[in-house]
Amino acid sequence: MRLNTITGRFAALTIIFVMLAELFILLPALASFRLDYLESRLERAQIASLALLATDESLASDLESELLQNAGVFNVVLRRDDIRQLVLSSPIPGPVAQTYDLREDGVVKSIDDALGTLFNRRNEVIRVIGAPVNRAGQLIEITMETAPLRAAMIEFGFRLLLLSAAFSILTAILLNLAVQRLVLVPIRRVISHMVSYAEAPEDPRHIITPDARLTELRAAETAMESMQKTVTSSLKQRERMAQLGEAVAKISHDLRNILTTAQIFADRLEDSGDPKVRRAAPKLVNSISRAVNLCETTLAFGKAEEPAPTLSRFPLAQLAAEVIEAESLASPAAQVDFLMDIPPTLSIRADRDQLYRVLANLTRNARQAIEGTGQPGTVEIGAGETDNDWWIRVGDTGPGLPEKAREYLFKPFSGSVRKGGTGLGLTIAADLVRGHGGRLDLVRSDADGSEFMIHIPRDMAILPVRQAVGSR
Repeated sequence: MRLNTITGRFAALTIIFVMLAELFILLPALASFRLDYLESRLERAQIASLALLATDESLASDLESELLQNAGVFNVVLRRDDIRQLVLSSPIPGPVAQTYDLREDGVVKSIDDALGTLFNRRNEVIRVIGAPVNRAGQLIEITMETAPLRAAMIEFGFRLLLLSAAFSILTAILLNLAVQRLVLVPIRRVISHMVSYAEAPEDPRHIITPDARLTELRAAETAMESMQKTVTSSLKQRERMAQLGEAVAKISHDLRNILTTAQIFADRLEDSGDPKVRRAAPKLVNSISRAVNLCETTLAFGKAEEPAPTLSRFPLAQLAAEVIEAESLASPAAQVDFLMDIPPTLSIRADRDQLYRVLANLTRNARQAIEGTGQPGTVEIGAGETDNDWWIRVGDTGPGLPEKAREYLFKPFSGSVRKGGTGLGLTIAADLVRGHGGRLDLVRSDADGSEFMIHIPRDMAILPVRQAVGSR
């Protein structure tokens, strides 16, 4: 039985604590044994005295030595009728070292006297005073040696310790059997489930089913079940995302080639003789360029290489107008109104294409939320600046986000509200804003609508701009 196991340590602690308990029992037991020993000597001495008193004087001298030897004392004194009488006597080998009156001993004093006798190795002569049995006098007094008493106490203590040790071992064995059955078996079952789950965490068959009878183990199994379900679900979702990323990367690669060809033909539309075509051509070229850039970004994302934003200074109102114009074309007439509250002179330092994607995502979500109600509504884009950052606000008068959507708002495939949505839009937007050193927050979402706030710090954007300018 090893001490680095629960069984070994439990057994060792059981033996130690039982032995400590027996040690506290041993002291009163030794004191009680000493008192019984001395009282038995008093009784023997009293019997010997009464036997001597009942004989003739001629027999008394012959019997005196034998009676004292059988009683284990040197002399006996009886007090009867207020008369102190030396009944039996013999030579004493030394002076009397201690006197003990058994009529006045308390528990504490008895333990102290017992310890004194036990640890004193010298053979001394002591005087013991007690009350005679059956009221055969007022008191009886004897003198005796301590060596036989100490030897008897040591023998008694040794037997008691042996009995305690046997009791401790038996108790430890029984407790270990009980612990093995009631505690260790359920713990080993939990460990077995953990090991099997670790070997194949994506397999839901290895998820533990709580059935322990102990409250603590049942709580641990319940917590483990919840954790395993979360991990298994996350692994499955991660695997699906990896597969989706691989598929998107392949599609984006082919789509980029197609859009590159379309871009070449779109460039030629600028030389068209039709004025309307020439006016529409730049917007078409910009849209196709943005689509090509998106495909290239998707390919980089599929390789786990998120591109750093290419920062430049541009008027934010112009970018917001482009977003509103694109979303206005997608909205049914007179159902969603788009408002813009951005100072015309406000310039921001950021990646223009990435910020367009962020605003387009937020605006599109707001438009679709209003359209889903079948009622008219408003989408507003506002912006401003402070000494530390630029802020952009996108608000709507839609129905607001449900509780579940708010809880998983920026998690892919989890925060979508619209039927058929993937939940990737806000995730991508939040990642793009974080790439600028900023943050995207949901300020409010209730029955009056939702409001998102973008914060882009100034100091995080200054250094990359300088690097970009220097590289041109």
